[in-house]
Amino acid sequence: MAFASLTAQGAGLRIEYEWVGAAPAEAPVLVFLHEGLGSVAMWRDFPARLCDAAGLRGLVYSRPGYGRSTPRPAHERWQPDFMHRQAREVLPVLLRALGVERPWLFGHSDGGSIALLYAAAFPEALRGAVVLAPHILVEDVSVASIEQARATYLSTDLKQKLGRYHDDPDSAFWGWNDVWLSPAFRAWSIEEELRAIRCPLLAIQGLDDEYGTLEQIRGIARRVPHAQLLELPQCGHSPHKDQPQAVIDAVARFVREGSAHPR
Repeated sequence: MAFASLTAQGAGLRIEYEWVGAAPAEAPVLVFLHEGLGSVAMWRDFPARLCDAAGLRGLVYSRPGYGRSTPRPAHERWQPDFMHRQAREVLPVLLRALGVERPWLFGHSDGGSIALLYAAAFPEALRGAVVLAPHILVEDVSVASIEQARATYLSTDLKQKLGRYHDDPDSAFWGWNDVWLSPAFRAWSIEEELRAIRCPLLAIQGLDDEYGTLEQIRGIARRVPHAQLLELPQCGHSPHKDQPQAVIDAVARFVREGSAHPR
């Protein structure tokens, strides 16, 4: 495990990161962007397995507020643009600090939305992007599941469980939960921004996703005509956990095709 010291979002940040995979140093990099309660450790061995199958180096990091990275100050409440700021301010600074140029992105849930926003803001900066269960708008099913997560956090040992992966589990949980359940966030949407995406794009979602309907990835396809979709049966909000081999096979094939025929 390593740490990068950055200045982003007007503050000094310590970012936890890890390189994974057996590919040589000159191989392209696949950057992993975790979900709303994720961290480096919560990916477990999936990034290494995927990178080995795709012939890529993997960069896994914890966003500010998560894992061993700088916690969110207790008084700070994230605003509806928090994913935009991660995509446009934190991620570019981290990539420059680590000398990463033209990576692939692999984002899950909120991390998938951040990957889409980065691809839209920097259309020439990527080889391609894979997004799992991304959010492009707020749906009633998303809010209901996040409300249930709040009740679970307050009434069970979920905080203690998250403490295995985050130095400050309250930072991770309430940063994500508060903003998603705020009235101002109900109008959040990145649908029109997607039209700026030029890089190869693969969007994957489970048919049983409890945090969003298939409109999330089908809406991507309507605005990004070259996007490829994969809808997985018997799969919930975490395809890389529910259907890991299907995801690994699809992403490895997508990377091979994108490398052979770059846009």
